[in-house]
Amino acid sequence: MQELTVIGAGVIGLSCAWRAARAGWRVTVLDPAPASGSSWVAGGMLAPVTEAWPGEEQLLDLGVESLRRWPGFAADLGPCGLRTEGTVVAATGAGDRAELDAVAAHLSRLGRDVERLSGRELRRLEPAIGPDVRGGLSVPGDLAVDNRELLAALRRAAAASGVGFVARAVQAVVDDGQRVSGVLVDGVVRPATTVLVTAGAHSGSLHPVLDGLVRPVKGEILRLAHRPGAFPPPRRTVRALVDGRPVYVVPRDAGGLVVGATQTETGFDTEVTVGGVRDLLRDAERVLPGIAEYALREAAAGLRPGTPDNRPLIGAPGPAGLLVATGHGRNGMLLAPLTADAVLGLLRGEPGPVDADPTRFQGVTA
Repeated sequence: MQELTVIGAGVIGLSCAWRAARAGWRVTVLDPAPASGSSWVAGGMLAPVTEAWPGEEQLLDLGVESLRRWPGFAADLGPCGLRTEGTVVAATGAGDRAELDAVAAHLSRLGRDVERLSGRELRRLEPAIGPDVRGGLSVPGDLAVDNRELLAALRRAAAASGVGFVARAVQAVVDDGQRVSGVLVDGVVRPATTVLVTAGAHSGSLHPVLDGLVRPVKGEILRLAHRPGAFPPPRRTVRALVDGRPVYVVPRDAGGLVVGATQTETGFDTEVTVGGVRDLLRDAERVLPGIAEYALREAAAGLRPGTPDNRPLIGAPGPAGLLVATGHGRNGMLLAPLTADAVLGLLRGEPGPVDADPTRFQGVTA
């Protein structure tokens, strides 16, 4: 039986480990705190269209293809918190609406139409949306998932498929320049012949070929809970532009809401800031005024793994036996099915996705 060592147990590492074990590999996952980090504090949006931006067409294509695979992925996994109600995008002012109109026109040019709605039409869909919202978009195909339910389901499925978990941190992948020989754990080399790096924002320090390609991008989120007498929460994910600032509100079962997300580049800082909480509540309340009566249950921060062009790194970047699946940025939940399928292909000797090839930066100078 062929053996695979996976470094990192976030949504990407767990998805790849589960799928590899089901395909007959003997899989060991190394992570001091499985199912934590940015995966634990994610909003859970599966939203390639409403995340689309001019200049990121390749990322849009990856996201749309992965979203197509999500129903089958969820069916294989079992109950995992998948939500299919769709997404609406709201704009509070003329400038915000003009920006959404530009995004809608861009998507239309790419053959991905969305429905433009007035503020009144948005409120018919989601009565929780307030009067400050002047218009927006409906994107029924953009879905969401409860990130914590998903992580729990992946851990159960991985364990049931025979995946072994070792609660240790890896310092580096060890090789002789030609082939991987192991991973450095607690100062000791643990033998390994095939290693998959899925360590998120920490991936860049694990091998020289990843140095400088993955950076931490901090994001703060809030978790709210509906209280008796408060206005009912939205059924759909609500994304919005509020005076040019993006904010999102993602429903959870039993009246829960996740509000996010700030975006700052401050290294590996994961402290929640007063300003971040203030900004998220201010902008979310502009869109959904009723949340002022909700309970604030949690404030947390995570580190998205960013890359120079915002596309993930999925492939074989260097010595034989080294694979990477990292750098998913804000799209880790969305891209999990595609990434897991791509890693299975890599393990069979097939090429990875061209748009995510980790060698695309080799020879590029600043």
